[in-house]
Amino acid sequence: MLLVTLLQIVDYLISIVTTLVIVQFVLSLLISFNVVNLHNNFVAAIWHALGALLDPILNPIRRAMPNTGSIDFSPMVLIIGLNILGIILGNLVRANVGMA
Repeated sequence: MLLVTLLQIVDYLISIVTTLVIVQFVLSLLISFNVVNLHNNFVAAIWHALGALLDPILNPIRRAMPNTGSIDFSPMVLIIGLNILGIILGNLVRANVGMA
């Protein structure tokens, strides 16, 4: 039963990180197309907070990936990796619960 609870917590954390990555992506598009700008204190605070939360996770992925120019694929790799991790952990927990 403890494994199922831990899996639910990990799944919840994965969904939070995925949501933060999507919010950062949308905000970067809004900044790029000049819909919002970093001169607004609220936008700048959100942008810097998202960077502080996600950069420690994304930077190792960016270093491991080849240079693709101006397109950053590291958020997509992170989301795919987290989903794969969730699937693997879920299957491991289901296998262990089924054995008990």
